[in-house]
Amino acid sequence: VKKKKEKKTQNKPKIHLPGIRQEGSITRFMVDQLTEGQLEWAQLPAVYDTVVLGEPGSGRTYRIYSGKEEYFQGLKEQFPGEGAAIDEFERLVKVEGALASPQGGDVGICVALVPLCRGQARRGNFHSPPRHPDIGQLQRIAAFKIRPAVFSYIFPTYGVVPSKASFSMHSILVNHFLHGAWYPKGGAGEIAFHIIPVIRKAGGNVFGKAAVQTILLDAEGKACGVSVKKGQDLVNIFAPVIISDAGIFNTYERLLPAEARALPEIQSQLRMATHGEGGFTVFVGLNGSREELGLEPTNYFMYPGNDLDEIMNRYLASSREAAAKNIPVIFVTCPSAKDPTWETRHPGKSTLAIVTFTKYEWFEEWKDEQVKKRGDDYEELKKTFVDTIMQVVFKLYPRIEDRIEYISGGTPLTNQHYIASPKGEIYGIDHSIARLQAEAIATVRAQTAVPNLYLTGQDLCLGGFVGALQGAFICASAVLKRNIYVDVAQLKKRTQA
Repeated sequence: VKKKKEKKTQNKPKIHLPGIRQEGSITRFMVDQLTEGQLEWAQLPAVYDTVVLGEPGSGRTYRIYSGKEEYFQGLKEQFPGEGAAIDEFERLVKVEGALASPQGGDVGICVALVPLCRGQARRGNFHSPPRHPDIGQLQRIAAFKIRPAVFSYIFPTYGVVPSKASFSMHSILVNHFLHGAWYPKGGAGEIAFHIIPVIRKAGGNVFGKAAVQTILLDAEGKACGVSVKKGQDLVNIFAPVIISDAGIFNTYERLLPAEARALPEIQSQLRMATHGEGGFTVFVGLNGSREELGLEPTNYFMYPGNDLDEIMNRYLASSREAAAKNIPVIFVTCPSAKDPTWETRHPGKSTLAIVTFTKYEWFEEWKDEQVKKRGDDYEELKKTFVDTIMQVVFKLYPRIEDRIEYISGGTPLTNQHYIASPKGEIYGIDHSIARLQAEAIATVRAQTAVPNLYLTGQDLCLGGFVGALQGAFICASAVLKRNIYVDVAQLKKRTQA
């Protein structure tokens, strides 16, 4: 029986479109186990993503369909006469995606847990030199640039521009959504709402507003607890195993004492990791229902041109003033339209969440200023980004322009303050080809050079909800010294027999 939920903030959705939630999938089974089956999912429409090249209304629009056959058939219908190239794209995506997962049918399991085994990562296929090492190689399949733009439109989902992305990683994401995309009923807050009771039932606990200040080490240099700030006091919490999902940079550079940070193995890992791109978000609260405002549950990926690498690289190389007026990618999602419980809970209201990339350096000069008190220059720069973004969004959803009740922009400094992203990253460390080479995979693993300290989350595997989930299973496998994925697969088989 579900408990009555507390009212959640309407304008802060944090998750957009996890894939592989259909009954029978390993990922769905994992989440059901973690929430005791209480978390419910709503499937998005058959067209779950739409790509716009150029301005909404006047540019080219391409629909992305869910379904192992429908996805590629939809591309063929939108690119008549290009069936052979799309067939080759399908073949590559399915081959690379299957090689990168322990079982071809359930992609997203990160490299078959190879980071669990020191040095054994070199046996895996995910990081071996692939026949098509980056998305830029799609130019070999296509003679013109529009089709590669549609093939690789999803790159904001993992935060790496196409020419620097592993085709294997891209294939994992494409395969991940072939069965469609899903959204948690009741909003993203339901994920934590249903996991926390399971943690407490098992004897654990969850504390809010209790920031970890440092990882405690004993006289032998072993992790033995954490020091937590509660109000004005520091409270030491001791445990035999410490697991950090704060990210590799936060864990090593902020939380570890200096003597542990200086360990050669930790310095080696830090040299292999680079910060991902910073994120800029706009949250919009609207007066009006989905029907009144013409809002859709479909996600929109909007680009001003066809050459995604060129427009991204030009943007990131420009000054902040120029960048604020020339946004290269705008992701628009409508959480309220995806959630079938929304209208009952918030009748006559709607929300939008909009995401793009920005450089941390553009806002860095205000990093030491107090949140919400960073001054007029900071607010003006932020407003320029928001205005540029919203002018595009108004062309997509023209009915919302006079119905905005709330709008808030978030810079990399916002992410730094609220979610402790060191450089305002969305997906943690950069997941480019360099991160996915054999040496990096084998080096950056759950078990650290500090005894009893383990890493988990996005930095251990891939970005996003499912990537972080796989990082957790890799970590659990390292702590328990057995392959948890095999345990879960066997449990799934027994429960569904």
